[in-house]
Amino acid sequence: MQIQRDRSRQTLRTRRAARRLARAGFRAPSSYRSRSGGRRAGCLPLAVLVGIAFGVALTSWNWLEERLTLLVTPDGSDADLEAVSDAFNNGDLDSAIAAARSIWAAQPDNVEVLIWLARSLIYRSYSDYDRGIDREVALQITTDAYSRLPDSADVLAIHAFALQANGQAVRAARVAEEALALEPGHGLAQIARGLAYGSAGAFDVSLRETQTAASGGVWQIDAQRALAISYSDLGQYREAIEAVDRAIALNERLLALHFERALYALQLGDTDRATAAYFRVLAYDPTNVKARLRLCEVSSMLREQDSALGYCQEVTQLAPTWSDGWHRLGREYFLQGNFRAARESLGRCSSLQVMMDVPIAERQFECWYLQGQAAEILGDCDTLLATYNEFRTMAAEADLPQTWTYPPEGPAICLSDP
Repeated sequence: MQIQRDRSRQTLRTRRAARRLARAGFRAPSSYRSRSGGRRAGCLPLAVLVGIAFGVALTSWNWLEERLTLLVTPDGSDADLEAVSDAFNNGDLDSAIAAARSIWAAQPDNVEVLIWLARSLIYRSYSDYDRGIDREVALQITTDAYSRLPDSADVLAIHAFALQANGQAVRAARVAEEALALEPGHGLAQIARGLAYGSAGAFDVSLRETQTAASGGVWQIDAQRALAISYSDLGQYREAIEAVDRAIALNERLLALHFERALYALQLGDTDRATAAYFRVLAYDPTNVKARLRLCEVSSMLREQDSALGYCQEVTQLAPTWSDGWHRLGREYFLQGNFRAARESLGRCSSLQVMMDVPIAERQFECWYLQGQAAEILGDCDTLLATYNEFRTMAAEADLPQTWTYPPEGPAICLSDP
């Protein structure tokens, strides 16, 4: 029989220690009493211990790897993009833009999210009076993408789409053609080129382009909207309404489509359809200022003075720094013979335009002219002279679309008695 000395020595030492403790009056707990030749219960072979340690280490590594993956994997999964598209399709452009921005920040080469982001910005830019800046932001984003990915047909197409939305028709047409050279029949590029041609005055060519795009199976919201614009440019407003109705059927929550539908209806003198379109906007966006201004204009056209005044007052309450609202309100007061209120409202309109440094060529000059007429009717010479001299100063700096002149000696009411 072979003796394993290392194990025997330890067993003997353990037994001697136990006997000494017993003689001293100590008794080990039952869980620690030696069994099976002095081996303690619960003791495992070395191989089992190594296996357990390896398993724990492997589990820990897998957990750590999963956490690191979550940290370094950028947003932009199918679920994230689906959230963007769902928000867009529900008309929640604010959420669509926020979600797309988050993905775009992590994945600046993700072309699909770039398109969602730019389209959402452009459509939101037409939804209310203070959203025009969104078109500029869309152009900045697509310009950056174009500088890094100049060989992507999708990037070229969305960049052309943003260019035409910002009034750069010639550049938009060229970039769209570059996209079509890379990918003939690219729907979004055709839409951008068609809109660009229309902005440049080539209405027949624009219609052919947008008809081709609308006959395709993709980008139908954009294609039908572009087709409606092309019909409108040619004065075919019924066809324009039919096209934009098809776009609305695809996404009825895009407010820009309802504004355009109302515009085409007004060209046909159909104020009922136009009013219904503006009310649809308010149904989706109860605080929409632009829709209220349009309702003020339609009500004024229909001689519904109380309604017109009420809508315009709501506009100035919701957007007190928007000069267009004060212009329409002052005009309504003037038409109703309330010249004091007209003078005050039109004075706010002219002051806001000067304060905000609106270029002279882009100012609403009726704010000066009607303000002066109201002051003259009221015999308010001080306001009349101040307004008239300000108007003359602007006229000397830029070509104005209308004239307002008094004799060299000035307004009659301001002439001093001999």
